[in-house]
Amino acid sequence: MKIIISPAKNMQVDTDFMEVSGMPVYWQEAHRILQKLKGYSLEELKELFGANEKITRLNYDRFRTMDLQKALTPAVLAYVGLQYQSMAPGVFTSGQWDYVKRHLAILSGFYGILGPCDGVVPYRLEMQAKLSVGDAGNLYQFWGRRIYEELVKEDCEILNLASKEYSKAVEPYVEKHIRFITCTFGHEQGEKVKVKATQAKMARGCMVRWMAENQVEKLEEIKSFSEMDYQYRQELSSEVNWVFIKDK
Repeated sequence: MKIIISPAKNMQVDTDFMEVSGMPVYWQEAHRILQKLKGYSLEELKELFGANEKITRLNYDRFRTMDLQKALTPAVLAYVGLQYQSMAPGVFTSGQWDYVKRHLAILSGFYGILGPCDGVVPYRLEMQAKLSVGDAGNLYQFWGRRIYEELVKEDCEILNLASKEYSKAVEPYVEKHIRFITCTFGHEQGEKVKVKATQAKMARGCMVRWMAENQVEKLEEIKSFSEMDYQYRQELSSEVNWVFIKDK
């Protein structure tokens, strides 16, 4: 089973906590993307990011000095955001680290796909960014089947805890023999399930931590998840979309 999650926009450098285990499988493709981004002016980057001057300037300077093989941080420690705070990898036990190394994959517009201890550098590039690289008009086209094929090299089950922006890089390629389950975290509003982005991010990270704590190896076990007052609701779920509702 592979668990896929989204990256976070904000990143940090931490080369002291633990060593990286290796390079991202598609780091050479990331290098191609980097060369493209290095050719962008400040104004072109600002339009690509849809970000303010401060964020654009920070990443403009980053791209010009970026070395994908130096000052690397393990990926799961590099991203800073609600999902990663809820996951709390900084306090993982050795057993939890072993678990995420086997099961967790982080999707990335820049790197494609990352193991939790793959070495990365800070960058900003969302999967939905309209960046043309070579013959590809955007990043979805650039990555194509690569991310999916890496996920299913040794696994035929995927637990999707990624946002739609990132799961779109995998879902179109899922074959019939692959089990692809998406978890939805929301609350009931009348007869509808409403998803609040902030709470959903926290719940995704919390589920990863809970799975690592409990060494979950079978997808069906996920239905017993009850952290943050969420409960699995079978009557709201489908075969491929499992719904967890937060108690009032």
